[in-house]
Amino acid sequence: MLSGPVHLVVDSTGLKVFGEGEWLENKHKIKVKRKRWRKLHIGLDLVSGEIICSDLTMDDVGDPTALPGLLGQIEVPVERFIADGAYDGSPSRNLLETRLDEIVEIIIPPPKTAVQSQQAAHNPTVRDRHIAEIETRGRMTWQKSTGYNRRSRIETQMGRWKTVIGPKLKARNFDNQTTETKIGVRVLNQMSELGRPEFRRAA
Repeated sequence: MLSGPVHLVVDSTGLKVFGEGEWLENKHKIKVKRKRWRKLHIGLDLVSGEIICSDLTMDDVGDPTALPGLLGQIEVPVERFIADGAYDGSPSRNLLETRLDEIVEIIIPPPKTAVQSQQAAHNPTVRDRHIAEIETRGRMTWQKSTGYNRRSRIETQMGRWKTVIGPKLKARNFDNQTTETKIGVRVLNQMSELGRPEFRRAA
């Protein structure tokens, strides 16, 4: 049971749906032009290595749109939030500060074209400070100093999903597909728990 605070990193990946079209391809060799996809959004705690929230959506749902559903599943304090540039924008930042408290450290890379806000000179936002650091020290240094490079751990977890659980959803309807992904989350969390080393105090 998590007690927090957690360091939350979020991302998404596409999962193919094994539906009628693919069944026709396999059985009758009929080429179906458009594959059907679902989008799996997950939140990983960098402290414990556990997936602490997940949501399945249609493939046209953007990552920021799915964010409220992920945050609504978290019942422990979040100390740090890390995500890619898709989440850069006032709606996501305002949501994070409202749901997680203003003290949460938000680490989202601004785009290369980003400029500081009008109040940056006398009251800079976190985003302003990130832009300034990137301009003076470079993006790679910023990634290291802020811990953004730890986001690669969720990409590793996505790769584990595709290898262990698989890149396709077997269920036909959306509700069952959602259940299928929840089971997949539990499987990966159990594997992470079993693989975590135990440290015992020497006698």
